[in-house]
Amino acid sequence: MEKQANGGGYRAVIVDYGAVLSHQPFPHEIARMARALGTSPERFPELYAHARDAYDRGDLTTTQYWEGVARKAGIELAPDVIDALAEWDKEMWSRANQEMMDWLASLRAAGYKTALLSNMQPDMIAHVRAKFSWLKEFDEQIFSSEVRLVKPDPALYLRCLERLGTRASETIFIDDREENVAGARAVGMTAFRFRSIPELRRELESAGFRHLPARA
Repeated sequence: MEKQANGGGYRAVIVDYGAVLSHQPFPHEIARMARALGTSPERFPELYAHARDAYDRGDLTTTQYWEGVARKAGIELAPDVIDALAEWDKEMWSRANQEMMDWLASLRAAGYKTALLSNMQPDMIAHVRAKFSWLKEFDEQIFSSEVRLVKPDPALYLRCLERLGTRASETIFIDDREENVAGARAVGMTAFRFRSIPELRRELESAGFRHLPARA
């Protein structure tokens, strides 16, 4: 098993979904949603982030979330616009990063355990499970709204480690958000912020991990 070969003693890799296993949204997708909210693409991320943790934790329904976003934008939304925003929200996070998927498949083939750990609301969970058969290839899938915890809550990382059956020191965590990376490090995992595959390769190699993503 690669564990002996890489010198790092790692047994598992945990990855985020959005902007790690999926690509970032296109600018025109952001602009379309901003128009529906009567705002600019530049302000949209602030509105989108409003109450997103509560949505991802399962505290809000889809309608409640988008109504809250609209209130922050100073408008009211018709039900059909809410439905459109909800569909666009799923669509813009649905382009899988095939290079990362290939790497994760190679990790499992080499004997590593893998887990998907994502802040994700119920509509998106149902969408990705219906769309992506490769989700079944993970040893564990942990979604925030199903366990009512969101990253970077330490309890969520610890639950994932418990389900994998690995110690934090044996586990690598990859996420696109710095606060989530910091949370993983706080419980003892080796964690990296994902920006690009070449950068991830360099960081993994520096940590003594040898089973690296393929070069482009």
